[in-house]
Parts: sequence; structure tokens; C-alpha cells
Amino acid sequence: MNYNPDTYFERSEVSNSDLTELKSLLHPRLAFGDREAAFRFGNLVDAVITEPLRVNYYRYTVDDVQYTEDEFRHAQEMYYALRMEAKRDQFLARVLEEADTQAVMVNQSQQFMYGDFPFTLDTRCKWDWFLRAFGFGGDLKTTFATSQKEFDEAVDFFDWDRSRAWYMDIAHSDRDFIYGISKRNGCVFKKFIRRDDATYKCGREKYEELAFQYWCLNLM
Repeated sequence: MNYNPDTYFERSEVSNSDLTELKSLLHPRLAFGDREAAFRFGNLVDAVITEPLRVNYYRYTVDDVQYTEDEFRHAQEMYYALRMEAKRDQFLARVLEEADTQAVMVNQSQQFMYGDFPFTLDTRCKWDWFLRAFGFGGDLKTTFATSQKEFDEAVDFFDWDRSRAWYMDIAHSDRDFIYGISKRNGCVFKKFIRRDDATYKCGREKYEELAFQYWCLNLM
């Protein structure tokens, strides 16, 4: 079910970002680069590619967030890199042409199982791309990876597999994908995921543990 994306972050359902915050509290680890700066720039690239109406190219802003001219130039270079890749990648071209962007989905009382213990949570997600006609979607990432191998390693390190499994199960979809644009060399990497493959299974195992911990904490 879809809701107004403008109120997405005001909603009470559990998101993958909530699980990320919980993991950071329960299992702190040394920071990998400037997480806040990476998130900020990623939001700029997401907006340029999937929500251009939020972008003001004259003031260098996205909504009320101020960026620099250099940041805008870098984001546009990455956008052009994705467009160039779409000339070689027919699936990506179709995604850019047909997908709903920033589509919000909510599940009330989603069923979970942790070991043999069942529980429920109200859940939500916000897709970068969702192909409504085919019932699946995918994610856009900015990355420091400069090779496919590094990108594949980032999927596990940054828990992008958990994100994709979370989204797939909210949408009841059997497929998913990630496109990543390198901030270093402009290369575009991709990863396709299917239900019950190794990436999905690893991601689901990650989210089930965190979802159970979230559920337990909210009983207190």
C-alpha cells in the first residue's frame, strides 16, 4: 500500500534504517569514512536521478539542504555515467524509463520468524525504483568501489543485502537489483538478487535477528 512519500520519515512503522540504527547501538564498530557526509552526498545523487523536482540547480539545494557547486557537478557526472551505462544495458534503460521512483510501501503486522519464535511488526520501505508491472524493484547506491569485486564486498559490508531482503519481503517479490555508481571512477556496477539465492538468504538472516531484537526492545 502506498502513502505520501513526503511523510515517510514521520511514520511509525519499522524501516531498514531503523534496523541499521539499532545495529549501530548494539554492535558499534569503527567508522568507515565519514558516514554522515556519504549519506548526505548519496541523498543528492538519489534526488538528481530519482526526484529531480526536489533539486534546485541554481541555488545548489535539495529541498532546504545546501550543497556546493562541486558536489552538484560530481552528482551530475554520476548521473551522466548512469545514463551512458543505460545505452549499453537494456534492463537499466527500462528501469530509468518505466520505474516508479521513491515508491513507499507499508505492511501492517508483517509476520516474522526468529528460530521457532513467531512475531509481527508493522514495516515500511521506500524504493528508489519499483517496476509495478513486474512486481519488483531495486536500489541505487553511490560507492567508493572501483571494481565489481569491491562492489560485491560492499554489499555485505554495508548490509545492502539486508536492505534488499527486507524490501523484497515487504513487496513479496522474487527478484531485486542494485546499481552502484562509483564516486571515484564513475563506473557503474550492478547486482541482481533472487529469492533464496545466497545474497537474499544472508540479508534475511541479518534482518530477522535485528527485527527480533527491535521487537524485544519495544516490549519493555
